[in-house]
Amino acid sequence: MDEGVGVSASIDSFGAKGTLKVGDTSYEIYRLNALKGTESLPYSLKVLLENLLRTQDGKNTTTEHINALAAWDENADPSVEIQFTPARVIMQDFTGVPCVVDLATMREAVADLGGDPTKINPLAPAEMVIDHSVIIDVFGRPDAFEKNVEIEYTRNKERYQFLRWGQTAFEDFKVVPPGTGIVHQVNIEHLARSVMVRDGQAYPDSLVGTDSHTTMVNGLGVLGWGVGGIEAEAAMLGQPVSMLIPRVVGFKLTGEIPSGATATDVVLTITQMLREHGVVGKFVEFYGQGVAAVPLANRATIGNMSPEFGSTCAIFPIDDVTLDYLRLTGRPDEQVALVEAYAKEQGMWHSPDQEPRFSERLELDLGTVVPSIAGPKRPQDRIIVSEAKDKFSLDIKNYGVEGDFREVQVTDSDGKAFGLKDGAVVIASITSCTNTSNPSVMLAAALLAKKAVEKGLTVPAWVKTSMAPGSKVVTDYYEAAGLWPYLEKLGFYLVGYGCTTCIGNSGPLNEEISRAIQEHDLTAVSVLSGNRNFEGRINPDVKMNYLASPPLVIAYALAGTMSFDFETDALGQDAVGNDVFLKDIWPAPEEVEATIASSMNKSMFIKDYADVFAGDERWQSLPTPEGDRFEWSDDSTYVRKAPYFDGMSKDPQPVKDISGARVLAKLGDSVTTDHISPAGAIKGDSPAGKYLKEHGIERKNFNSYGSRRGNHEVMVRGTFANIRLRNQLLDNVEGGFTRNFLAGGEQATIFDAAEAYQKAGIPLVVLGGKEYGSGSSRDWAAKGTLLLGVRAVICESFERIHRSNLIGMGVLPLQFPKGQNADSLGLDGTETFGITGITALNDGGIPRTVHVTAAKEGGDAVEFDADVRIDTPGEADYYRHDGILQYVLRSLVKQNA
Repeated sequence: MDEGVGVSASIDSFGAKGTLKVGDTSYEIYRLNALKGTESLPYSLKVLLENLLRTQDGKNTTTEHINALAAWDENADPSVEIQFTPARVIMQDFTGVPCVVDLATMREAVADLGGDPTKINPLAPAEMVIDHSVIIDVFGRPDAFEKNVEIEYTRNKERYQFLRWGQTAFEDFKVVPPGTGIVHQVNIEHLARSVMVRDGQAYPDSLVGTDSHTTMVNGLGVLGWGVGGIEAEAAMLGQPVSMLIPRVVGFKLTGEIPSGATATDVVLTITQMLREHGVVGKFVEFYGQGVAAVPLANRATIGNMSPEFGSTCAIFPIDDVTLDYLRLTGRPDEQVALVEAYAKEQGMWHSPDQEPRFSERLELDLGTVVPSIAGPKRPQDRIIVSEAKDKFSLDIKNYGVEGDFREVQVTDSDGKAFGLKDGAVVIASITSCTNTSNPSVMLAAALLAKKAVEKGLTVPAWVKTSMAPGSKVVTDYYEAAGLWPYLEKLGFYLVGYGCTTCIGNSGPLNEEISRAIQEHDLTAVSVLSGNRNFEGRINPDVKMNYLASPPLVIAYALAGTMSFDFETDALGQDAVGNDVFLKDIWPAPEEVEATIASSMNKSMFIKDYADVFAGDERWQSLPTPEGDRFEWSDDSTYVRKAPYFDGMSKDPQPVKDISGARVLAKLGDSVTTDHISPAGAIKGDSPAGKYLKEHGIERKNFNSYGSRRGNHEVMVRGTFANIRLRNQLLDNVEGGFTRNFLAGGEQATIFDAAEAYQKAGIPLVVLGGKEYGSGSSRDWAAKGTLLLGVRAVICESFERIHRSNLIGMGVLPLQFPKGQNADSLGLDGTETFGITGITALNDGGIPRTVHVTAAKEGGDAVEFDADVRIDTPGEADYYRHDGILQYVLRSLVKQNA
């Protein structure tokens, strides 16, 4: 059970350190009752408080931080920043590859500095699940899974070879190979510890992950959420994550889910409620008598959707339901005993009679939940199923469909002709961690399929059907229940174990259907059991996307259209010509529960996870480099050695002021990391596209920025290249363009201009407005900014995580004086900037302001004092070292000298 390397000792100002004996084993713990008044804290804040007690170092975590959290004022707005040190890190392959690239590059740098490269390893356990790369190219046939995995390996060979090397080269880094499961389901079924044990210490399992739906593990009582790659790398290397002590929203659950409703209906109801209430940046915690009636799988489904309602986490405390799930999924008895003993000792055990203090409260009677879907473009837009047909007839007008739905005749590859109408369901996909981890909705879907087949119902030819379970356990209990043949009869063959349709990996529609949609501009629909349905996300041929429970996905597949009322419209006829309605084939809750009891057991989890990191024959036979250092290939367009440590010395050079800087971009309010970070398809005429062409890559093999995140040359060329970016240095121009003042101010791409400035040795600044860097936390928004040569970003206000990320990459975040901005100061971006006072950081402190001089071409200058947004001593250390990775690298070299 021990997790490996030692844990740094706390200075333990409060005398909290003690011993907990469970069975024959004693564990060192930090008791919360060493501080008064903590009994009424929410569960989630108790986890944070233990974290601060255990990691108190007098610098990043002080007695003041601990007292502030222990005396939490539930009514106050967040203002106190603390340093949270997660117990472990979890990654998916898209966002995780750059983390491994940086670790591999750090080994090169250590060797260059005369150190031992084998000393570079994650300091906190790090696990990656390769689940984001499978695409549904093949479907509706028995060999779909094998074919899709084969194509996946062909497309991603370079990346997989690199990750397989990392699996063998690094300690405390494990990889779950392709074709195994979805990261969040594998996390709750196997990877999550609930209580960690490391070097004799026991403490709450906690984590950060490189995927926003990391919150699924909140259902297991594990505190964690999604972060950008820089924070994930920092956590892997033992560094804390800065955060404000949050407001906590208490969500009271009462009653029980009625017959006919599912866990999906509950989560869509909760999503709508919390989005309307407003929970961005807050913790959500569930409590009340109804909690005990919520199965663990349902809790995980609710936690999974936390990003959709905007909270940082959505957590359930530990109780008997938690323990039962740990037993079911094959966790050792001693681990289950430890979880129970620790939670009760620390006051973290859920008691329905005790109501913690909360900043805000909501309540839901589960008995009021009704069957629901959400769409056509946002998860929070819930629609009651009984009203869905009427709502669809109104919503489709927003897509240019007026009056009667148009119908186009199509002939498929088998010569079968059919009519394809506006509103046709062309994708019906049971997919995504949200629901495929939940046996109640998955078996309800399979039982519905069985009853549909027995009634003689079929799925229309235009529906692309797919089944992508979150783990192999789902396959096991489908087989044990004898239900696979019925799913396959309706076209729901296994297509892969991965995050497919929900992230846009739905694969192409059949050519004749795609052509008909495009030529006639039909409004086609997808129905999926996922968590996201944003416009353009699911498939380029599909305009309207609906989230639904797995049984409703099958129901809509049978209907073949969204213009369908399940109460009055028949799904088809049985063998004797009687109409068959959804109510005729909908399984009763008792039948679902009986099937779960008879077909699902502990041995399945033990078998499927016994050797989960080994992989299949494809993974094991990958030609993989050996050795402690990776053999970088100059020909690779997927994985390149990162440049962050080039020329790095053993000790940091003194911080310097900035002089002679030019403006790369002058931007307005609410510029998000989506505007900054490379994303989506790579265009042929873009700097990244030209780079790939120069390296012999054909246009059809460009793939996406996401798949090439391990190649900084591609990613830097896509930074600030969003087609909707508006750089105010140019008039009425959208996209990744700027003015190159070395060439008379002519228009150029952001990358080409930045490259010219770097060759001339000219530093760059970016000017911004309010909420700079808001949106999803993205590592490449900060990495790309650095690699373009930007030394400072000056704006009105920052989104917290992006500000931290900029410091982590050695870029200085500055704010205009309060009430001022670029326009009010008369800055148009043509100025040459000098920034003085930065050198005060060399004295060990953090200057409150620095002086900015912006010289205009005519000789006049605008001068002002900008606020320095380096907010903590740890951030100051990162900046002095040119970034967090350099700071950690030098620290490790010194420790092992």
